[in-house]
Amino acid sequence: MSEEEKQNAEEQKQPRRSRRKKDAPAEPEGKAVDAAEESAVDSPQSAEPEPDAEPPADEPQADADGDAEEAAEEAEEKPKRGRRRSSETAAPVHKKAPAPRAADGTVVVRAQAKYVRHAPRKARLVVDHIRGKSIDEARAILQHTPRAAAVDVLKLLESAVANAENNHELVADELVIRKAYVDEGPTLKRYRPRALGRATRIRKRTSHMTIQLSPKE
Repeated sequence: MSEEEKQNAEEQKQPRRSRRKKDAPAEPEGKAVDAAEESAVDSPQSAEPEPDAEPPADEPQADADGDAEEAAEEAEEKPKRGRRRSSETAAPVHKKAPAPRAADGTVVVRAQAKYVRHAPRKARLVVDHIRGKSIDEARAILQHTPRAAAVDVLKLLESAVANAENNHELVADELVIRKAYVDEGPTLKRYRPRALGRATRIRKRTSHMTIQLSPKE
């Protein structure tokens, strides 16, 4: 191998960047300095702000104080928004509905209990004792009646008295049991085993009780 071929092989092994740096001519020092000065002049950071462009320090504080005073005055002028309502926007008060009246014009207050677990025939035996009685007499009769239906009838009577006092502003001592009746409700079907593998139906009857009160004549 000749010397020229060796030199060519070494040049090929070297990276391209190094060859470019060798081939590129060196820039003069004067031009590099001029470029640095131009970049320093052109950059906005090096430029000093003009003294007239800065606002005085006292003006923004005065504006902030003025805005705060105006906001306070506007808040005082505006009505306060809260849960309390003024008399004009207050919710209307619902008046109590008038008591229902019968055909003859007497006031009638009713209470009803549905699906009571008592047979209607047995409940009617209790209700018949208090029909036409005053409230005190009916309470005494029901409290001393040995039948189980008397407990539910007494609760229904107290409910009717409460309706008259709270909803229609009537006095309990001036009321009389105008009507008291029991209607038949749905019957529950149950079964019980009997002899020889048979089954017998059990009827558990229910009743709807109603009591109507009216003032004494």
